[in-house]
Amino acid sequence: MKSRGIKELGAGPVITFPGNSLSVKTGSWRSSRPVSLKENCIDCLFCWLYCPDMAVNVAGGKMQGFNYDYCKGCGICALECPGKKGRKAIAMQEEEKI
Repeated sequence: MKSRGIKELGAGPVITFPGNSLSVKTGSWRSSRPVSLKENCIDCLFCWLYCPDMAVNVAGGKMQGFNYDYCKGCGICALECPGKKGRKAIAMQEEEKI
């Protein structure tokens, strides 16, 4: 097979449809999921602030739950949650086997 020169190779890799976080759902491979314990929540929004995937739903300045399509189950939200009187408002629960 004959090697091609620089002129025959073309412009290099071309990304015709770049992906973004809306089209790439990442939640299908997690082993545990965050569960909100609203009775302990003080709506500090630390969970939203620290979530690397923006998987915490917030409306009206209050935590509303999680978007499990994008949550990877890393547990950072549960770790950073101060909760009410030291009781965490987010618990990590093992993902159910289907």
